[in-house]
Amino acid sequence: MRHHILILVENLPVPFDRRVWQEAQALNDAGYEVSVICPTGRGHDKTYEVINGIHIYRHRLKEAVTAAGYMREYFLALVHQIRLSFRVRRRQRIDVIQACNPPDLLFMVAMIHKLLFGTYFVFDHHDLSPELYVSKFGRRDLFYKLLCFFEKQTFRMADASIATNETFRDIALARGGMPPDRVVVVKSYPEASRFRPTEAERSLVVPGKHLIGYIGIMGEQDGVETLVRAFAEILHVRKRSDVNCLIIGDGPELERLKAMTAALGLDGPLQFTGYLSGPPLLSHLSAFDVGIIPDPPGELNDKLSMNKVFEYMMLGLPIVQFNLPQATREAGNAALVVSEHSPQALADGILALIDDPERRKTMSVTGRAVAEREFRWTGEARRYLGAYNALFSRSLDVNDQRHYPAS
Repeated sequence: MRHHILILVENLPVPFDRRVWQEAQALNDAGYEVSVICPTGRGHDKTYEVINGIHIYRHRLKEAVTAAGYMREYFLALVHQIRLSFRVRRRQRIDVIQACNPPDLLFMVAMIHKLLFGTYFVFDHHDLSPELYVSKFGRRDLFYKLLCFFEKQTFRMADASIATNETFRDIALARGGMPPDRVVVVKSYPEASRFRPTEAERSLVVPGKHLIGYIGIMGEQDGVETLVRAFAEILHVRKRSDVNCLIIGDGPELERLKAMTAALGLDGPLQFTGYLSGPPLLSHLSAFDVGIIPDPPGELNDKLSMNKVFEYMMLGLPIVQFNLPQATREAGNAALVVSEHSPQALADGILALIDDPERRKTMSVTGRAVAEREFRWTGEARRYLGAYNALFSRSLDVNDQRHYPAS
């Protein structure tokens, strides 16, 4: 019988969560049985379906905006995930539970199955929950201490940990006490064959206009408000009518940002598309002249590998961003780094690139070259599957020792 892997995700639906969907497909292609438990949303509202042989179980969940609301959200999610995990087990034995944070509470689901059935636990470390809390609420109170505790327990429970970059690996070793041979770095690169420049969306290509843009989630910590204010600076203060702005994606801040855009008199030159995927996403991104990363520097964003960096570089887009150490290392010479965190400084960086087409061209070529050479999901998939091969190899070794003790 093939090994059965159950993947738990709380903050995004699947297959909307690109990293998780790529992991699930890699496991499925390698011969594993795969199930996923996740919330509904982003157009994925069926509570159960099978896509490409992967069983997906979804539950309803309302996204929180306050500290107390997050605790309610996480508690309800935990109840749903425990309930659905036993529904999955009724269909087929579960060999491994892989939990993707946030939150760092999903180890409790794995703990139940580990204690009752001997199920292995793999922690897929997507976010730094303690730093995320500080970024959202600016304090280190009881909730923060609880998050630190839950993170530590997650690492203690894990039989293996998957880190999204080398910084996360260092945290797994230092903060989580994980053995080095049980932590594997798997980066969130898009599939190169499916993420390439295409013909630009014609409605966005306006003679005499340059298009700057953003793609991603719009949460409080993502800094999209800074981009909106930077564009107001470009349009109203610098009196530049040759620049348009497009913001792709959704999130809890979307409606507030739309209202702000109207209040600042930016409607028309600044547009929101909402969530896009597939060919429409690529055609919109291919219309960009400059990709913006407005995420503010801080304990969280300084350490994150951002999908935007990989996606912009794969499409040959020059980048303007703030001084984020991890993103700066990954973008290299494809990014213009703005040292001061302010809408005015971001506007300066944007206009510096808009007014220097040769520099944009050089950055574009540099970014594409790095992406084509290094940003390959096939290599990351091999490392990801290697973590599972090592886990099951250790399992066989332990079983052999139990049956054939040393003399």
